Amino acid sequence: MLILVYCKDKPGGLPLRRATRAEHLEYMIAARDRVVFGGPLLSEEGEPVGSVFALNAASRAEAEAFLAAEPYCVAGLFEEVRVHPMRQMVPEEPAGVLDRELARERAAAAGAPGEPAPR
Repeated sequence: MLILVYCKDKPGGLPLRRATRAEHLEYMIAARDRVVFGGPLLSEEGEPVGSVFALNAASRAEAEAFLAAEPYCVAGLFEEVRVHPMRQMVPEEPAGVLDRELARERAAAAGAPGEPAPR
């Protein structure tokens, strides 16, 4: 299951983020086979204000255990953490998923019987 994690830093969190960054990077490097993509959320000025990443996990509980040990979380950097299951479509995984989704949408719009397209 693919889990999207959105984390918003506490106000004034930049010094804590910087102090914890090496540990965070070590943790993410150790998990690089499970992290599909990720990176910092940036302010208009280009400063980090949060983090977002997609994690392959067997369950939501596994994703939450991953977060419980994540250095930024352990340090108390985040004001808000949101965890959502998601379905990857871009880049296509598996290949051809967008074409199949489009065909379903067009069939549904034309009133053809068939399986409704997932949202």
